[in-house]
Amino acid sequence: MTWPEPLVFASALATALVAGFLVAAVAPPPRRLGSRVSAYVTPRAQLRDGFDGVFARVFGPLLGEIAERLGAILDRGAAASIALRLRQAGWYRGLDEHEAATRYRMRQLGSVALGGVIGLAASRLVSGSLGPTVTLAILGALVGATRPGARLQTAIDARRELMGVEIYTINQLLAMRVRVGGGVIGAVSSLVSRGRGEVIAELAEALRLHRAGWPGPEAFRRIAELTPEPFCARTYRLLATAEERGADLAGALLALSEDVRESRREAMKRSATKRRAAMLVPTIAILAPVLILFVAAPLPYLITSWR
Repeated sequence: MTWPEPLVFASALATALVAGFLVAAVAPPPRRLGSRVSAYVTPRAQLRDGFDGVFARVFGPLLGEIAERLGAILDRGAAASIALRLRQAGWYRGLDEHEAATRYRMRQLGSVALGGVIGLAASRLVSGSLGPTVTLAILGALVGATRPGARLQTAIDARRELMGVEIYTINQLLAMRVRVGGGVIGAVSSLVSRGRGEVIAELAEALRLHRAGWPGPEAFRRIAELTPEPFCARTYRLLATAEERGADLAGALLALSEDVRESRREAMKRSATKRRAAMLVPTIAILAPVLILFVAAPLPYLITSWR
């Protein structure tokens, strides 16, 4: 069974328009400076901004509802932790949990739509019949549905690895600041004011919570629950204990730094072992057959000469 050419063209055009609307919805809205620069905005830009506003008001609730239902299906069993995973990946910083989750849902919807469009385009190259068209469209949508989750997990792993590198230096600097005098909050404040990085960003979050009225130990325990790196969580709990009970923070931080270095050394050894094992693959797959051919090449001649 084949589709009529006008029907195929109309379906492809409609799918492309829907994909374009989804991409436009996923893209963040442009930042506007307000009435101070309105006199310098060209009429074309004003028309584009007006179109974006109309599009958001008309199609925003519908696309948001579709994205929410699709996200509930794709993240079944992990819907409660999606905000935590987005935070651990460092995505959508500056947004609250609900808005970040909404952005991620729209990203999932756009990826599914884009995968379906690519599947439809591929079906036109393979065959115009209904069966392959539907199959490739579904396969493309499924592949598109898995991409946002895979990219999110990759971002979490990359951020965890980066924080594992940073925490050794952070512990050393905190230990020095505590040894020369000053409390935990003072040492962390001094480090945050001069440093940059993922661990510094989490320490800055703890300071913001403390200035907002949270007790210091509770603020550090809060970021310990949210961080993706276990050694960072141990450091934050040490800071909370030292702030609460006045324990020897410098010695504990130095000991934790040694644990971090030992863990990194073991990880490097495991990585080196895997790389050495991977280097054997070309030897076994390419050189071994060639060697066998060289060894076995004289065998036919030897067999005929014996006869």
